[in-house]
Amino acid sequence: MTELLQPGTCIEALASLPAPFDRLAFVDIETTGTRPTRDRITEVAIIPVDHGVVGEPFQSLVDPGVAILPTITRLTGISDDMVAGAPVFARLIDELRELLDGRWLVAHNARFDAGFLRNAFRAAGQVVPLRELCTVKLSRRLDRGERRHNLDALITRHALPVGDRHRAMGDCLALPALLARFVERDGVEAVLEALGRQHKRASTPPNLDPARLDAVPAVPGVYRFFGEEGALLYVGKSVNLRSRVRSHFADDHRSDREMRIAQQTHHIDWIETAGEIGALLTEAWLVKREQPIFNRRLRARRGLLAWYWDDESGEPPRLVQVDEVDPADLGRVHGVFRSRMKARERLGELAKEYRLCPQFLELENGAGRACFAHQIGQCGGLCAGREPELAHRLRLKQALGPLAFEAWPYPGAMAIRETREEREERHLFRHWRYLGTARTDADVAELLAAGDDHPLDIDMYRLAVDAIRGGAKVEPVE
Repeated sequence: MTELLQPGTCIEALASLPAPFDRLAFVDIETTGTRPTRDRITEVAIIPVDHGVVGEPFQSLVDPGVAILPTITRLTGISDDMVAGAPVFARLIDELRELLDGRWLVAHNARFDAGFLRNAFRAAGQVVPLRELCTVKLSRRLDRGERRHNLDALITRHALPVGDRHRAMGDCLALPALLARFVERDGVEAVLEALGRQHKRASTPPNLDPARLDAVPAVPGVYRFFGEEGALLYVGKSVNLRSRVRSHFADDHRSDREMRIAQQTHHIDWIETAGEIGALLTEAWLVKREQPIFNRRLRARRGLLAWYWDDESGEPPRLVQVDEVDPADLGRVHGVFRSRMKARERLGELAKEYRLCPQFLELENGAGRACFAHQIGQCGGLCAGREPELAHRLRLKQALGPLAFEAWPYPGAMAIRETREEREERHLFRHWRYLGTARTDADVAELLAAGDDHPLDIDMYRLAVDAIRGGAKVEPVE
């Protein structure tokens, strides 16, 4: 340990910090991975500093109860052999509570460390309140002209004391010295102002400019989160962008996915819309076009199947690709299925429920003789000549009815109109195919001229149907 951080030493710069930032616990942990709800802590280090006076430091390996991956061992130097015989986290609870109680938890990327600690305490049956201060955010605020704010960069830039990198105490040693450097260089007032802003924005991701988060408007629209190199992480929508965006970062301790999004987000942008329908359509379109890393729902889905049946013919239903259906035939399409097996399973269920003939439906071989279902009383007897074809067709129509697509009810294209204050948008569809959103008459003309030869998208179809059924204002545009 450096002389500066010996127990009992007074760090004058930190002694100048008034309440509520006068009691600090500098923390670093090592873990088996990056997911706070699944991965485990392998080492903890804490340096308490009260009114500038360094307290007795704490350091301990922790038995995670799971194997440590070789990649983690290469990074931290902590192996399964090292933690064998170390205390489990539950045995350290009392000591850790005493060190953290009443102090600010100060860490580099504090959401990460605090997230793991909260979940470890929770797994041990205790809830420990933690107040966080993040030195990444502090550096971004006070060193705005610098590009890098990782610990290696700060150690070099500020000539900080360094121990074993990627070990808990080795990294923890740099943090009190870093905070002291900021106070000495920028003054107490500047540091207090930065800490105060951070306290008010406790849910701001470490790599995101708080001013950008503040700029998000409280209106309907779509938002996008980007990573360090501009990679699109996530696309979402809301009737209140500000509230929804902030909610992502408030929940990152309980959800692995939200934690990963928060840790990786470096930039956000948004698109305002006139209302919820526009937000839903824009979100779906962006997700399908740009394929964000963390979006799973609304991805472009090719090869979806449906049952096509002409109820005026004597033919059985046949499986077709949804996106290849002619618009004029959409009213004869039933259900949406990801595989042939799922489609046949559903038709088989309907056959049993409505006493349909599985032989006619081509779910069973054996033409020329009564089907097995008829022999056990589950078929009305079409195959045995005991039921008129018309009666069987009516039952089949009744069975498929709830799965039927909506027939296109307009002679040409139509628009769903939304307005908000001075903003007006018309969402254009033709034969349930989304043509785009228009804000002017010129936009309408351009979208109509572009045509609708792209495949039917099941998500856009459902959004349009739901909007119309929900009472949206609809008007013809051709």
